[in-house]
Amino acid sequence: MIDNTIYQNPLCTRYASREMQENFGDEKRFRLWRKLWIALAESEMELGLPITQAQVDEMKAHADDIDYEKAEAYERQFRHDVMAHVHAFGDAAPSAAPIIHLGATSCFVDCNSEVIIMKDGLDILLKKLVNVMDKLRAFALKYKDVPTLGFTHLQPAQLTTVGKRATLWLQDLMLDYENLVNLCEHVRLRGVKGTTGTQASFMELFEGDEEKVKELERRVTRKLGYEKVYGVTGQTYPRKFDYNVLCVLSQIAQSAYKFSNDIRILQNMKEVEEPFEKSQIGSSAMAYKRNPMRCERMGSLCRFMLSLPVNTAVTASTQWFERSLDDSANRRIVNAQAFLTVDAVLNIYMNVAENLVVYEKVIAKHIAAELPFMATENIMMECVKAGGNRQELHERIRVLSMQAGANVKAEGKENDLLDRIRADELFRAVRDRLDDILDAKKFVGRAPGQTVEFISREIDPILERHKDLLGARGDVRV
Repeated sequence: MIDNTIYQNPLCTRYASREMQENFGDEKRFRLWRKLWIALAESEMELGLPITQAQVDEMKAHADDIDYEKAEAYERQFRHDVMAHVHAFGDAAPSAAPIIHLGATSCFVDCNSEVIIMKDGLDILLKKLVNVMDKLRAFALKYKDVPTLGFTHLQPAQLTTVGKRATLWLQDLMLDYENLVNLCEHVRLRGVKGTTGTQASFMELFEGDEEKVKELERRVTRKLGYEKVYGVTGQTYPRKFDYNVLCVLSQIAQSAYKFSNDIRILQNMKEVEEPFEKSQIGSSAMAYKRNPMRCERMGSLCRFMLSLPVNTAVTASTQWFERSLDDSANRRIVNAQAFLTVDAVLNIYMNVAENLVVYEKVIAKHIAAELPFMATENIMMECVKAGGNRQELHERIRVLSMQAGANVKAEGKENDLLDRIRADELFRAVRDRLDDILDAKKFVGRAPGQTVEFISREIDPILERHKDLLGARGDVRV
């Protein structure tokens, strides 16, 4: 039940998935803290520090039963969230209380857990991203042969196909996928570095034995399921990592924003529509309207996401020497909201991509209104082949095109260029072949072949690699 008397973040109440919300929830974060403390204590024990198996076992027995009320009370007392949970964990595992957090600084649990949470968040987004790609793949292949007007400068240009246009959206996502995978492959934990990154406290614990200190970091890292750590740090992991993450999320948002704008324009033209449910209301006043609310919401969320990387850039730029705490409150908000935003965007993207409605007759009508102008060179060349004078034909087509253009723009009438050409004796050689010359499929170039080749070469290998992730569906709650 939502408490309507206080502000609630709409990313949680309206847009983002439960899965992503739980990934950034306190329950996961604080359980990771305990997992980190257990890994540290167990590794310290294995390397000879006076920690008993019974102490480690007691910590493991209470890894998940967190007393949040007690932790909150401790935080009010100490004004320190990590120490509050150290004491709460110690109360639950009293025999281990003296050795919990031994040699560590707060960023041992803060930074390592944050990296793990963001990596898990990237995995959630990866699954949704490849599912969007899978749905666009199906759409592109279904409509690869359907001619449509291309647009440059938002003005009618040479024809393409509905499916080929979809490959442009797909290629954007493919580039995002490559960046996302590259980022995931280079994720590192902060490791076990101590207060200012020198591992001085651990050198003290192990009486100057550097090999044991290095082995401690290796063991803790592996117990958490990772292999890589930053070679050097201050008190925190490099905040440039946050910037790199949010840049990748921004790129996904850029791709989705472009798609959403294209669909909104196509819906205005009545060529392609996003799904519209039976009882959905497009406007509170204009009952006939079918507003593209899903794509509008995508654009709105994407715009918010595009504003976030600069925040992390400023944070990375203002970390004084070994660290500054003025990043803490900021990062609690920015990082989580970035992931929740892109999660919501991809949910909508999946929903729209698998339910797009194409109106082929409207598309054909729009082609018919513009193709005569585009086909004039073809008409002229056919007449030259039949013995006509190229310069004379060019001038005549120019005059007829201007007349037909005026008919459309000044009079609001249909494009009658073909009728004018048929009636002109100069073009009698092609009079009976105009319909064949103006077959729209002859004007799409290699669009169908490009679509098939691009998908088979670039997209299918990605989807095959992640076939176990496919089959997800986009959930639009409101």
